[in-house]
Amino acid sequence: MNNVYLDRINNNINALYQDEAVSPHLAESIRYSLQAGGKRIRPLLLMTTIESLGGNPELGMPFGLALEMIHTYSLIHDDLPAMDNDDYRRGKLTNHKVFGEATAILAGDALLTDSFQLILKSDYTDVIKIKLMSLLTKAAGSHGMVAGQMLDMASENKKITLEQLETIHHHKTGDLIHAAIYAAGIIVSVEENTLTLLDNIGRNIGLMFQIKDDILDVEGEFEKIGKAVGSDIQNDKSTYVSLLGLEASKQKLETIYNDTIELIERVAINKAPFNELLQFIVHRDK
Repeated sequence: MNNVYLDRINNNINALYQDEAVSPHLAESIRYSLQAGGKRIRPLLLMTTIESLGGNPELGMPFGLALEMIHTYSLIHDDLPAMDNDDYRRGKLTNHKVFGEATAILAGDALLTDSFQLILKSDYTDVIKIKLMSLLTKAAGSHGMVAGQMLDMASENKKITLEQLETIHHHKTGDLIHAAIYAAGIIVSVEENTLTLLDNIGRNIGLMFQIKDDILDVEGEFEKIGKAVGSDIQNDKSTYVSLLGLEASKQKLETIYNDTIELIERVAINKAPFNELLQFIVHRDK
């Protein structure tokens, strides 16, 4: 994983919400979750894809930060008692455990809304801003991540099919990851056939990421993944492991990985950084 990109992303994230806030308590709650660490996979994927396409990775920073803000808002809300009711996230107490439920909800609301402002204030052309905003709002809203979370909650304590599970995770996890890959093509202004390949790559990586998460929920360690192991089983959630078994899930992950490598061969000018990040996603322990 490119630590140079990661350091730049974290430095930019740490610079957010440092100005004089209307509500210092709200800003403190936002910073608590936003600066709690994490893999920063979405901005990393965006910057790496831009580099692989021959562009300047720094062009991805505004949209990458917006993606991370929306991802963080979703984690704050997912952890709430009304949803997943988790006590820990990234090895720290969840936001509502520290600041209370009301503040946690508002912190998530602010991160979602502020992400749009970040894109609008960026140096992207107006045409690119519109395309990125359209991509992001679809990926995050009632046709994307929020819909996936709704379907996920509705499936608890029920037996669902593999197709239904993939629909849930395509939206809940995959859409924001897909947006990171697809946005790179928009920012670099690639041709339509390249956008189609990026579309397929993004969907594959989103699925790979979720399958690996399901495997880690069985095999992971609290100290590394930063949250309780086995929570999916405890909440009676359908996962790739519960439907396919552990070994078959690992095989499915490997198959999608190989398919994605073939797609990257067709689209990337510089394949090395992309392949390195994919290796991290498949072999990560957190």
